Amino acid sequence: MYPMKLTAPLKDYIWGGTKLKEDFGKASDLEKVAEAWELSCHKDGSSVIENGKFAGKTLPEFIESAGKKVLGTNCERFENFPVLIKLIDAKDNLSVQVHPNNEYAMRVEGEYGKTEMWYIVDCEPGAGLLYGFKHEISKEEFADRIANNTLLEVTNFVEVKKGDCFFIEAGTLHAIGKGILIAEIQQNSNTTYRIYDYGRVGNDGKPRELHVEKAKDVTHLVPPTRPTRPQGESEQKDGYVRTLLSSCEYFTVHALDVEVCANLQAGPESFHSLMCLDGSFKLLSKRGDLEFGKGDSIFLEAGYGAYRLEGTGEVVLTTV
Repeated sequence: MYPMKLTAPLKDYIWGGTKLKEDFGKASDLEKVAEAWELSCHKDGSSVIENGKFAGKTLPEFIESAGKKVLGTNCERFENFPVLIKLIDAKDNLSVQVHPNNEYAMRVEGEYGKTEMWYIVDCEPGAGLLYGFKHEISKEEFADRIANNTLLEVTNFVEVKKGDCFFIEAGTLHAIGKGILIAEIQQNSNTTYRIYDYGRVGNDGKPRELHVEKAKDVTHLVPPTRPTRPQGESEQKDGYVRTLLSSCEYFTVHALDVEVCANLQAGPESFHSLMCLDGSFKLLSKRGDLEFGKGDSIFLEAGYGAYRLEGTGEVVLTTV
């Protein structure tokens, strides 16, 4: 199959801004674009193929037509498409929240839990986020602090810089702060439990729903154990620099800083997702060529074979 360029469903959550429209080329009549779901087979918004034979079809429709083999052998253990990839523009603070693990989420919500990673694409000076707790607390203290609005006194605030990387295991309390643009690679889930939301109201004028009791069930009340940097060291390749950002049982994510070109190969074990964060490229392969640039996402089926990226810029490569 040919290289597929995807159109992302867009979300206008109240904390979003305009950078995804202005800087990443997301065409929309929405006043705010908080999230662009760059690779999605989720019921709340699926990617649409914009070129070639399957133009106008959703990614799930293509997979159903072509068969799950296009996802690769590493995906055979998953009942559903395993990942969801987003660009997130936080003009304002996101709620303090937590995601459940698979067991709890399947039992209570009927979908996967949510382990995710964040790659800081850009940020304003002094911007930061909440990442776990300063120190371990008890369930009783957690409940008390939620009730009396003092939870932020014990959460771990981290000032961020471009290139930082956070691994957010299911159960980790977190909140993206204002002035941050993030690439998020996560399990294919939209289950979020809000714990604290700064007293805001939604588009309907009513306070946004909190999920305190469920959050009490699933939150790990401890400091984070992962460092806030890429998991691997940068490796100089022929024409590009490759850095392992994060790897777990659900996804493996690399940043490709392309200086001239990058020769890559999609084997039978996994599809390749390419998300361009900067620059412009031409993808060359025996199966077809494709030009793409900042804000574009490309899907290559498992077993696609060798391909070459020519250009200069940064691409995030996700596999399973």
